[in-house]
Order: sequence, then structure tokens, then C-alpha cells
Amino acid sequence: MSKLIGINAAAELIFDGATVMFGGFMANGSAEGIIDALVARGVRDLTIICNDSGLIDRGVGKLIVNKQCRRLIASHIGLNRETGRQMTAGELDVELVPQGTLVEQIRAGGYGLGGVLTRTGIGTPVAEGKRTIEIDGTTYLLELPMRADFAVLFGSIVDKAGNIAYRGSQNNFNHTMAAAADMVIVQAGEVVEIGELDPNHVATPGIFVNFIAI
Repeated sequence: MSKLIGINAAAELIFDGATVMFGGFMANGSAEGIIDALVARGVRDLTIICNDSGLIDRGVGKLIVNKQCRRLIASHIGLNRETGRQMTAGELDVELVPQGTLVEQIRAGGYGLGGVLTRTGIGTPVAEGKRTIEIDGTTYLLELPMRADFAVLFGSIVDKAGNIAYRGSQNNFNHTMAAAADMVIVQAGEVVEIGELDPNHVATPGIFVNFIAI
């Protein structure tokens, strides 16, 4: 069965109240077409997990500006002033997670781990309400795995089996998120036939990908 679907059809899969991981770093490597379709569709009350909140007019920032996000879990929000405004006004629930911790929580969710231990955040508000574990006299925070209903990725070149090759820093969170969601949708910059993509360039195997949006 073909994995190819249209951009609008991909957006229609994402329902109100869903938890969605979006690949991208300052919008680089973000599925802009699917994000635009979600804005047009008006899906609401999303919990978004991503590295950052994009910009006002790029990446997941467009969903935040349109007030389609109920909760945001990210490493930083400084490039999108609207995120900070909504957070301060109590319009958006924002959980800031250290970047390394965030990607490891996502990896743990994808790889079936029970969590990750880190010293990052010890003695700060990041540690409030979290379990600590002592190993050889050193205290660590236990950070729990993260998973989502959907992962929305962008691939520079995708073959029809869903194997993904990224261009440069487009890889960022995309590859890690591919293993940590119930449904994975990749927006393809270019689609090629099976066998045309050099296996050495495949970063995300097609086994993780449910749909290819074009």
C-alpha cells in the first residue's frame, strides 16, 4: 500500500487535543507545508513537543500565534516573542526542558527505556517534584520518557518506502522523534523511487514512517 498522501490529508489525520512532536531547529527542518495546513484547518488544543517555538512566521510559531497550542514542551522560546507573551499572560502552558534532557527523553520514549538519569537541573526549579536517584554518591534526576500521538517530520529526500535522507542540520530532532510517536508523517522535499536513495544516506529507516506527505 502506498504511503503517499497529500499535505492537506496529512493535516487531517491530526485531531484536536493531540500530542504532536515537530522536528526542526529554529524552523530549519520543520514541515512547513503540514504546519500551514494545520493552521488553515484550525485544529485546537495541541500539546506540542519540539526543540523551540520557531519564529512568529515560521515553524511551529505559526500554530502558537494562531492559539492552536494548549501546552508547549520545548528547550527555548526566545525567538518567538508571542510564545513568551502567551506564557506570561497565562494563555499557554509552557514547560522548558534543557535541550539535552529533552532529546534524551524523546530517545527513551522511542527506544523503550524507563527514563534517563541526568545531573542537569539539580538544585533548580527543573528538579521540583521529580524523583532523584543517588549513584556512587552523586545525585541524578530521573527524567521520564516522552512519546506522542504524532511525529511530524521533514525530509530532504524520501523514497516511496519512507526512508529519509536529511540535508545537513535538517536532521536535528527529526530522526529521534521518528521512533517516539504512534504515527509518523514526513513531509518530503523530494520523493524518489525505492532503490534510488543511497542506503548510506538514509538517516531514518522507512519502517518508522506511516505516511509521506507531498
